[in-house]
Amino acid sequence: MGHCRPKARRSEEERPAIWVGYGRLVKLFRERARLTQQELAQQVDYSPEQIASVEQGRRPAKTAFTEAAERVLEAGGVLAALQEEVDRARLPAFFRDFAALEAEALSRFSYDPLLVPGLLQTEEYARAVLLGHCPALPDDIAEQQLEARVSRQQVLTRAPGVELSFVIGESVLRNPVGGTGVMREQCRRIAEVSALRNVEIQIMPAITGFHPGLDGPFVLVETTEHRRYGYVESQEVGTLVTDPAAVSFLGLRYGKLRSQALSAVDSAQLIEELAGEL
Repeated sequence: MGHCRPKARRSEEERPAIWVGYGRLVKLFRERARLTQQELAQQVDYSPEQIASVEQGRRPAKTAFTEAAERVLEAGGVLAALQEEVDRARLPAFFRDFAALEAEALSRFSYDPLLVPGLLQTEEYARAVLLGHCPALPDDIAEQQLEARVSRQQVLTRAPGVELSFVIGESVLRNPVGGTGVMREQCRRIAEVSALRNVEIQIMPAITGFHPGLDGPFVLVETTEHRRYGYVESQEVGTLVTDPAAVSFLGLRYGKLRSQALSAVDSAQLIEELAGEL
């Protein structure tokens, strides 16, 4: 009792279909080019074992591999067109539908009272979160999810810019996930991102008392089709909110949270102070 048992490694049945399909295409293009796995490996800076893993759908291809394979195998952009889906499949299954919306969003607003939001996490903070997962994740899956989480952060600087708003609980910044050194750098990272013109970060003071966010974290996104969605997650159960009335309800709550949180200027000052205390 009280221990987190490791999750089993990803079985063949659990391999994302996009990884399997991508791998089959790599094999097809490789055989068309009359190259062995060894010969391809030498030209794309992979090992033969890594090539085999990609072709079998056991390992997701990284962007650098795809770019090299496109050049060596003359794939005509086919592999590159699949890269975004390959990356998204690294994420937990319950989160993928929302991640697809997030990647194309015009705006994204979130309330995070428990952890630093994934879009703002440093690599070391994210690693500490994943290593603390219960049940424990196999190393390969933890690394894949880490890479996917970092990759999602491209939305911060995407052109055209996405309007981003974060309301973060003060207690999040006082909880030294990964240790004080990791948390110090995390606070500095948040301060750095808050300087972006398309980003607003506000801190909800710990002494606020009752507020509409006590029911837990949530996210609101607006797509390029001007449709609004919500996302609510608890204990690795993610719910995509599509009902307009429910989305409007979340929007009302978010507006109230922003009004009760510190201003962006005061929040930036608090973040700097907390970083100095660590």
